[in-house]
Amino acid sequence: MELEALRSIYEGDLCFRELSPVSFQYRIGENGDPKAFLIEVSWPETYPQTAPVISMDAFFNNTISSTVKQSILDKLMVEVEANLGTAMTYTLFEYAKDNKESFMENQRVNTVTSASNSIATGTPDVPASKKKDKKEQLSKTQKRKLADKTDHKGELPRGWNWVDVIKHVSILKLSLFNTEKICKK
Repeated sequence: MELEALRSIYEGDLCFRELSPVSFQYRIGENGDPKAFLIEVSWPETYPQTAPVISMDAFFNNTISSTVKQSILDKLMVEVEANLGTAMTYTLFEYAKDNKESFMENQRVNTVTSASNSIATGTPDVPASKKKDKKEQLSKTQKRKLADKTDHKGELPRGWNWVDVIKHVSILKLSLFNTEKICKK
């Protein structure tokens, strides 16, 4: 029954993910939030009489220090002990959402600066303004696509089909020549 309840409660919630009928993940925090983390809850066969297995080993949590992870798991286990014998997965996810800030208060946030500030490019003695800019090299496919482009009116540039024009003129001459032969007879 708890499985059906979780599916209906979290239907359409992008933070919730059912890994299997007995294993679930929930992302606490928004995408891009440096203090967001992922909780995985798995039910053993004797759940809810025994505690669920709670894990924070997901790759998503790699930036979180192990002490912060352990602190979160310890606080969640206190909540598990209080709810032992009842369906508690929803309660655990909501508890984590409500206490996200206190869970992550000791987590340092690493901000990434732009590549030009953190990584030196080129030789340190030469200023960037003196470097020569390389001309963009186009592949054959790119050149073909460039040649097939139309102007602002949606028309191909003048002379794009000159071979077709010459074929058309030669066909007209041939048909005129044949028409003159027929008329003379």
